[in-house]
Amino acid sequence: MSIGTPLSDSATRVMLLGAGELGKEVIIALQRLGVETIAVDRYDNAPGHQVAHRAHTIDMTDGAALRKLIETEKPQLVVPEIEAIATDALAEVERDGLAEVIPTARATQLTMNREGIRRLAAEELELPTSRYAFADSLNQLQMAIDGGVGYPCIVKPVMSSSGKGQTAIYGPDDVQRAWDYAMSGGRVSGTRVIVEEMIDFDYEITLLTVRALSADGEVETHFCAPIGHRQEQGDYVESWQPQPMSDTVLARAREIAQKVTDSLGGRGLFGVELFIKDNRVWFSEVSPRPHDTGMVTMASQWQSEFELHARAILGLPVDTTLREPAASAVIYGGLEASDIRFDNVAEALRVPGTDLRLFGKPESFVRRRMGVALARGETIEQARERARQVASRVTPGKD
Repeated sequence: MSIGTPLSDSATRVMLLGAGELGKEVIIALQRLGVETIAVDRYDNAPGHQVAHRAHTIDMTDGAALRKLIETEKPQLVVPEIEAIATDALAEVERDGLAEVIPTARATQLTMNREGIRRLAAEELELPTSRYAFADSLNQLQMAIDGGVGYPCIVKPVMSSSGKGQTAIYGPDDVQRAWDYAMSGGRVSGTRVIVEEMIDFDYEITLLTVRALSADGEVETHFCAPIGHRQEQGDYVESWQPQPMSDTVLARAREIAQKVTDSLGGRGLFGVELFIKDNRVWFSEVSPRPHDTGMVTMASQWQSEFELHARAILGLPVDTTLREPAASAVIYGGLEASDIRFDNVAEALRVPGTDLRLFGKPESFVRRRMGVALARGETIEQARERARQVASRVTPGKD
């Protein structure tokens, strides 16, 4: 693909559907390559809105509104970055030749809904997963647990992200609460849920998998070093790269990731989540876009996950080489307010080998991710400790 000049008739235009912190970094990576960017989100002044050439606020679950915007802006590429999108409208956009959907409209439809991707992985590709079932009511949820999933288990809306609506269940007394939280936490209210067996894993990883074009124009698969991460309430709080693991287990993880991403097709970066226990590997989820745990790559790799995604979707060469061990740690809002400030930033950045990203979200919540600390180190342990220090020193506040 040749790249034109932004804001001209020759421009290469890319539209991001979802302009949070991950979308913002993709937009920056695209602009460095001379791409004209359009950021779309459900609320004004989203992080990506602040850096894109043009910004729009719409309900992306409204298929008619979404198609109208695409027809008006005329992007060559449409890049979904969140789950709450009218994927049927994207399929029609692709079918009618209005734009290319990244990675494909089918992949977007499957991965925006946990049911679609779980059935693809477990039933079509026959990959190892936890036991699971789907439920449309509290009664169905209880029957699914009693009928085979068992306790402990995890309940999630089929459409949600970053741990929203997710609950661990340890006994019958937890079921009602989990159902209520799932109903309130999904991207679409009243959605059905998936209930999964809780696997007693040793650790979990994100395996960033990149489908990019070779010199011959054929799609090749590239892997980043595995990323380890720790979650609380279903949301990641820190990640590190590389996660130590045996060659045998890494090879199995790559095999599973390639099977899933080959089936989804298209170009771009995929975040494949996997559970590891001894020498066993289970598929968990896949996102057809940069992953929150992958923010660590801004410190650890020569090309971050955002640069890899931008290059891959544009048909450019990619380099997944690891530069050095690094870690990330989340900075939470800690309070419910708008127009907050961040104190002690200078003190935080005095920690050696560290960096910081403050996302610029217009509204803070107690558990909303407002920034991320990044740290390099001679070892993973040193990098993790440095990242935690930076994150703990930055203090969100309100006048």
